[in-house]
Amino acid sequence: MKKNTTKLVYMSLLVSMALILSIFESMIPVPFITPGAKLGLANLVIMISIYSLPRYRDSFIVLFLRLFLSTLFGGSFSMLIYSASGGILSFIIIVLLKKFFNNYLSIIGISAAGAVFHNIGQLLAAALILENFGVILYLPFLSLAGIVTGIFVGITANYILNHLNKIPNLKKNLFIYK
Repeated sequence: MKKNTTKLVYMSLLVSMALILSIFESMIPVPFITPGAKLGLANLVIMISIYSLPRYRDSFIVLFLRLFLSTLFGGSFSMLIYSASGGILSFIIIVLLKKFFNNYLSIIGISAAGAVFHNIGQLLAAALILENFGVILYLPFLSLAGIVTGIFVGITANYILNHLNKIPNLKKNLFIYK
């Protein structure tokens, strides 16, 4: 029972942090050349959840709640579609890379790949909605921005996870990061 309560509280904290970072990021004017490019601060929390929660299903719940609540608190339906398509594709790629290539890729590399696939998911959604696959021409620019922000998120997640690993109660009841 105590382990389930610890996990529920931890997941709630992750969702609230992701929501705060998502709202904060929406207020930052990002001077990128490509429209729609963002820093991906909320993805930091998703990376932490993937590497710290015992089941990927729990991390997906954190992602889903972040997407739903950020739309509820200040988004639009189109924002939900773009965020969900990028977030879910990115989540799938991160989980697959972590599961099958964890010995070859660091959290930084996996985060960068997740950021690139987040952009791919959003561009595919835009192409389908607009019925114009010309938006795929943004992919090289968004990929470059995604790699840079993904590296930043990966470095930050690695740093945070190493410090979270030192919390005795969290490590004993929940934590799986090595």
